[in-house]
Amino acid sequence: MVDQASATIGINATPGEIVDVIADFSTYADWSGYIKSADVVSRGDDGKPEDVHFVIDAGVVKADYTLRYDWHLDVDHAKVKWTLVSGTLKKNDGSYDIRMTDNASEVVYSLAVDMGVPMLGMLRRKVEKVIMDTALTELKRRVEKT
Repeated sequence: MVDQASATIGINATPGEIVDVIADFSTYADWSGYIKSADVVSRGDDGKPEDVHFVIDAGVVKADYTLRYDWHLDVDHAKVKWTLVSGTLKKNDGSYDIRMTDNASEVVYSLAVDMGVPMLGMLRRKVEKVIMDTALTELKRRVEKT
């Protein structure tokens, strides 16, 4: 059974600015420590990336997979969702839910991942926490830098 986990961070930017960074997959290897490559395979009618192929190397965890993205953007709210299409993982479904607050955005990152290898529950939760914390802090750093 795969549990879904989530974490939240505040980012000093609009939802649109955050989505622009999320959608710029060509730069992921520059700012996301464990992603070695992220290549857009196909785009939707709106021009946004639809299928994206990733190669990750986080030391003991290595994976090669393709995710399908779904994008929703309003002035004060954005939601970016993805589902696993293919690859070495058994499951990788998640989302960024981005809401404008007073002068910043609150980003809720949700993730359900199954790496396809048996893991103790405590170890799995630790891996999920590292993935989420790293993803959010690196996203925040990248958005606020640009």
